[in-house]
Amino acid sequence: MTYSVAVSGASGYAGGEILRILAAHPDVEIRTVTAHSNAGQDLVQQQPHLRSLAHLTLQKTAPEVLAGHDIVFLALPHGESGRFTDALSDTPLVIDAGADHRLSARSDWDQFYGGDFHEPWEYGVPELLVHGVKQRERLVGARRIAAPGCNASTVSLSLAPGVAAGVIDTSDIVTVLAVGPSGAGKSLKTDLLASEILGSANPYAVGGAHRHIPEIRQALAAAAPEGDVALGSGTPQAAGAGIRISFTPIIVPMARGILATSTAPIAPGVTDADIRDAWEAAYGDETFVQLLPPGRFPRTADVMGANTALLGLAIDRDANRVVVVAAVDNLVKGTAGAAIQSMNLALGLPEGRALTTNGLAP
Repeated sequence: MTYSVAVSGASGYAGGEILRILAAHPDVEIRTVTAHSNAGQDLVQQQPHLRSLAHLTLQKTAPEVLAGHDIVFLALPHGESGRFTDALSDTPLVIDAGADHRLSARSDWDQFYGGDFHEPWEYGVPELLVHGVKQRERLVGARRIAAPGCNASTVSLSLAPGVAAGVIDTSDIVTVLAVGPSGAGKSLKTDLLASEILGSANPYAVGGAHRHIPEIRQALAAAAPEGDVALGSGTPQAAGAGIRISFTPIIVPMARGILATSTAPIAPGVTDADIRDAWEAAYGDETFVQLLPPGRFPRTADVMGANTALLGLAIDRDANRVVVVAAVDNLVKGTAGAAIQSMNLALGLPEGRALTTNGLAP
């Protein structure tokens, strides 16, 4: 069976990456691409690298344009996709690459985003632990999927095994991320101009202001054996009340990529073997999340263009902390790749179809 696909926000970075991966997917046909201000232009005017899709023209983003497809991807700014989802109730599968359907708690949405709150959908990170099972089990047959925030899924994948195994203390998590500016989208912003970021490293959303923080707390809470909220459960209380995280992202001059260094205190009585075993048990059989051998740590260059999260694990006994260094391509495993991996699961297709673990080098 060939599934018909529409992609909204197709002129942006996330929409373009969804299209790039889908263009090589044997089970889908990309029939419709939409945009806002760029509607009416040929797709290749905005995405000149997508040569195989040169026959497509950007249409306006409207419910009547998106309706009538088997699958709709919403790659729209935060707060925008929610107003389309009710109108797509007859669409068999809708995948939102924005934040509108990620959070379970209205209070989190009100604090970090504001505007209309929309019901949570199944979270599109198959490898995440959720009360002892993998999130992929919840994605099989799903009709509504919320693709993750790139920083949020990187940190959550880094620490979820330690939470699930009880080997780390979640009351003092610290994570610092070097991120590429493509994660901020394609809109023109002065602080993202090349002249502002080349040769510089620029912190932003410092001091608990970043919108991905509640998403991380929610995912880590769900990783606990008896966490306080399950992903997509619709629990009204704020998720992860017992999880405290200091989160500092830093824009660095690379177009794409995230290198996240996350640390947490070691729980009392836990051995080094217990710690290593927790991560190996979680990811030893995974294709797209891989734990590197002891003493090895990833680079963003290793995952460029790949749907892979590479993790390096260290145990700092002097500081009594576990250290996890994670590298992902924010536009692939962080967004579009996770969305398509989740799509494959929802449709009963091989999970890795059209996705690669191989990066680009040099």
